Amino acid sequence: MAFRKVLRRTAIVGGGAVAAAFSLSQLLEYRKKQARLAEVAAEGELQVPFADELPSRQAQLAALKNTEEFDVLVVGGGATGAGCALDAVTRNLKTALVERSDFSSGTSSRSTKLIHGGVRYLQKAIMQLDYEQVPLQYLMVKEALHERANLLEIAPHLSAPLPIMLPVYKWWQLPYYWAGIKMYDLVAGIQCLKSSYVLSKTKALEFFPMLKKDKLVGAIVYYDGQHNDARMNLAIALSAARYGAAIANYTEVVHLLKTNDPQTGKEKVCGARCRDVVTGQEFDVRAKCVINATGPFTDSLRKMDNQETQNICQPSAGVHIVIPGYYSPDNMGLLDPATSDGRVIFFLPWEKVTIAGTTDTPTNVTAHPIPGEDDINFILREVRNYLSPDVEGTVVSSRGRNTLSSFKVRRGDVLAAWSGIRPLVTDPSSKDTQSICRNHIVSISDSGLVTIAGGKWTTYRAMAEETLDAAIGAHGLSADPCRTVGLMLEGAKGWTPTLYIRLVQDYGLENEVAQHLASTYGGKAFDVAKMAQVTGKRWPIVGKRLVSEFPYIESEVLYAIKEYACTAIDVIARRTRLGFLNVQAADEALPRIVQIMGKELDWSQEKRTAELEAAKKFLYHEMGYRSRSEQLTKTSEINLDYQEVVRYKKRFYKFDKESKGFITTVDVQQVLESINVHIDENALHEILNEVDLNKNGQVEIDEFLQRRLSRPYTVGTVDIRSSKQEVRGLSSDGRNQQLMSAVKKGQVSDSRLAILMKAAEETLDMRGPVTVDRSGGGV
Repeated sequence: MAFRKVLRRTAIVGGGAVAAAFSLSQLLEYRKKQARLAEVAAEGELQVPFADELPSRQAQLAALKNTEEFDVLVVGGGATGAGCALDAVTRNLKTALVERSDFSSGTSSRSTKLIHGGVRYLQKAIMQLDYEQVPLQYLMVKEALHERANLLEIAPHLSAPLPIMLPVYKWWQLPYYWAGIKMYDLVAGIQCLKSSYVLSKTKALEFFPMLKKDKLVGAIVYYDGQHNDARMNLAIALSAARYGAAIANYTEVVHLLKTNDPQTGKEKVCGARCRDVVTGQEFDVRAKCVINATGPFTDSLRKMDNQETQNICQPSAGVHIVIPGYYSPDNMGLLDPATSDGRVIFFLPWEKVTIAGTTDTPTNVTAHPIPGEDDINFILREVRNYLSPDVEGTVVSSRGRNTLSSFKVRRGDVLAAWSGIRPLVTDPSSKDTQSICRNHIVSISDSGLVTIAGGKWTTYRAMAEETLDAAIGAHGLSADPCRTVGLMLEGAKGWTPTLYIRLVQDYGLENEVAQHLASTYGGKAFDVAKMAQVTGKRWPIVGKRLVSEFPYIESEVLYAIKEYACTAIDVIARRTRLGFLNVQAADEALPRIVQIMGKELDWSQEKRTAELEAAKKFLYHEMGYRSRSEQLTKTSEINLDYQEVVRYKKRFYKFDKESKGFITTVDVQQVLESINVHIDENALHEILNEVDLNKNGQVEIDEFLQRRLSRPYTVGTVDIRSSKQEVRGLSSDGRNQQLMSAVKKGQVSDSRLAILMKAAEETLDMRGPVTVDRSGGGV
């Protein structure tokens, strides 16, 4: 045992020395690449045929159909496929790309949202004393860290550095983890985002107050990147289109085209028979080279080429969940390096919510992966292990001063959940996906089909460069050198950290909406703002929201169509991220989204109905709405004693004054107005919709009892049930203002109606009957 510890220490010290030596060489390499970029720039800037306006999808399809032969046809519109198309077109190759669904509809939109070098890969190789893997892992991490720096540079509006905390609960782990993280910094060299550092227990709790403090020794903080993955994927694809690539989503490959090589007599792949999924029309796309970048479906396309080919991918499912943003600080992630079953869990702030994940289990390939309840509960259990079950007192964050009590992650807090399928490269006989290296391979079949498989989001550009190098060599294509290092992506030009201020001043947008547009569209945010409708209010002047809790506005739906959105799912899942953030909010926004798209695309009523149903099905199965609904229904079926039933019914009938057996928004509005509380009609509709299980526009007594206030519901981070003394200590007006503010901002989780009715009831009870002398009666 002692000998094993010595070996580990030796590995750490030796690895650190190697990393330090390589960091010097990396500096020289960096300078060489900068010189190469300068040389490329000196040769002349790339032409951008569609700098002003993107060609429509119809124009792109026409280009696919009418072009006699492309140099390169890329199959697959994920990060790697879009990266290949961008690399190819900027080398002056005539380029086409087809995707059978939407860009980023698969794994590339379902990631952990990190741009990382893979700190855990180095740690795992050293921990397992697998010294043969250390050099390989080092090179993989080194490449990923270079790509991390490049991606943060070329899409600053979509990405940013993120500090991640690694809590330590044993003294001996502190120097061990510190050495490993420092190796990570050293490997990054000049491209290190910010040096890692150690925190004391007190400081760790100050930065991450939700952290479990029992036995906490301290923490280590390191830096990685974070991005909006679906939008980043789309930015890559749109950039390729700007430079002249013919790209089309909802265009599937029916079969590969082949021709006999006159020199060898062998069959060679020369294109693909494609089908427009929207219209059903089929056509041929001919190309000198076909690149297979289909992710988990890699082997399906390879078998179109050769039925006897051996599988090279083993799919692995990674599930993530979304919980409210108050479960993590605004700008600090958390890494659990050793879960109960050895998997790694991240706990990250993203888009004002908190993402937790991921799992890593073998799965079957499917276009519609569904998050399982077991995986959701596994993530919740691991999150609870690191969060304090009883955090009391006052917490100060950038969100303001919040009171926490009985702090616990609940199943009902899961706002959305999704599963992504990783295309891991492995031996077909291997069953343990956790030990698979996240590396990639480029292979060329006897018929010339080029396949890129494996890898990870961060290294998409390097994978694309390697793939194009191989394709050019194998097919004798005449091409320029790779130009994608430092090449700014869609929206990056014109973006500055203060761009949102101009949007507020020039267009009269809300501050939150303007920040969202700037961080989503970058320099193209002005185009979205120009399309925004006037609200008819004093402020904001323009920008009608799709749902009150989120900064997405209606003009984004119109702009999404220009970005090749064809379905309502494209809008809620990838052009905006509403479906990934809150399935209930996405469900409420769908009718308006379908209405806008239907008018713009001239959909029939049947088409609109079909779109709405398809989007609801997507949310129900793929975004965790089904699991959430079933779980809430199960947990709400709690036996009540007689006194509880009487109390809740009494509360219900204070709103149902006519004893109809149900309440509507009108009933609630009347009671609220009687206590001088005013709430937006749309917001009130959303509140009732949360408990309207049968979606008939009214809440029956049974529905109310099922979704009653039977557990600690939260307003912001104020626990109404557990903090009665604090809430009752407020004046009636103070409590109403606090409650209404939280409701309007969408900060109330679980049954907002129950909280609203409870607060209203207390106010009515406090007022009591008006005496005769005060009312002026009898005079």
